[in-house]
Amino acid sequence: MSMNDPLSDMIARIKNAATRKRAKVATPASKLRARVLDVLADEGYIRGYSLVEKPGAFPEFEIELKYFDGEPVIAEIARVSKPGRRVYSSIKDLKPIKNGLGISILSTPKGVMSDSAARDANVGGEVLCRVY
Repeated sequence: MSMNDPLSDMIARIKNAATRKRAKVATPASKLRARVLDVLADEGYIRGYSLVEKPGAFPEFEIELKYFDGEPVIAEIARVSKPGRRVYSSIKDLKPIKNGLGISILSTPKGVMSDSAARDANVGGEVLCRVY
């Protein structure tokens, strides 16, 4: 079965694993997913991820979720821009998430980055997801 939106699939896997309090979750590997996971790791929402290659299978990322006092650090993660409705934002239109407690992840001409990094680089782009 083909997947229309691989990033939404990864977000759903992370959300479901966090709800079930799993330590790790696996998702198929891609460059976009790797860049989004880099941002999540840099911002402290996940412990990290690693590439797992099994013979005869597609490579996968094994994502280590992060918990604080038994609760997942990622309380909320949602896809914003979808294949049917792309959402773009200039830097001046980009609002803080939960009064600065959350982040937006953007795909910009300078790469995938958080909203704070995009403000520093003064670039806008496609809003991929919001994390709180």
